[in-house]
Amino acid sequence: MSTVTAVPIPPVKSSVKIWLWLGLLVAVAAAFGLAWIGTRDQVIAKMTNEQYLAWNKTRSGVKTTASGLQYQVLKEGEGPLAEEGGAVFLNYEATFRDGKMFDKSRQPTPFPVTNGASIPGFYEALKLMKAGGEYRLWIPADLAYGDRSPDPARIPPNSMLLFKVSVDHLMSKEQVQAMIAQQQAMQALQQQQGGGAGGPPPEGQAGPGPQ
Repeated sequence: MSTVTAVPIPPVKSSVKIWLWLGLLVAVAAAFGLAWIGTRDQVIAKMTNEQYLAWNKTRSGVKTTASGLQYQVLKEGEGPLAEEGGAVFLNYEATFRDGKMFDKSRQPTPFPVTNGASIPGFYEALKLMKAGGEYRLWIPADLAYGDRSPDPARIPPNSMLLFKVSVDHLMSKEQVQAMIAQQQAMQALQQQQGGGAGGPPPEGQAGPGPQ
């Protein structure tokens, strides 16, 4: 008859027990955190634009202007703010609330700081920007295209628009005026040169078009 010798299991140290409990608590907290995030995202997705903006304005760093435009400074720029009549060269990504992108720059794109040259919310936001800055914008539908979207298939009516922009550089009002004057002078010169070449054909030769 054989005898089984029991090997005693050494007791677990109290410090190890503490770490085991901490690990369990962290795992439980992470599970609850993921569940909460999932629930929160579902709740946010079901919000109306007005409810979303009311919630968004309470988030850290988000500022709301008197018109209802919301923006967040991701990186503070340097120098003066963009001025009326000047221009801002931007790299940008444009999305809807659900994250779907509808436009993106491929190179720094100039935007004139002129009322009527862009949607009202974007025009207002341009005047808050500095060279080298990075910003996030939430533009309510009434400061975007409202119910008159220029391309309903791409931008549904009454859409709130989100932009993430980085400022490449600014142009002052004087620089913009000088550039416009230069372009006008070049156009006038081209028209003069074109007028000289576009005179009536010599006698006996047919001009272009049906005879």
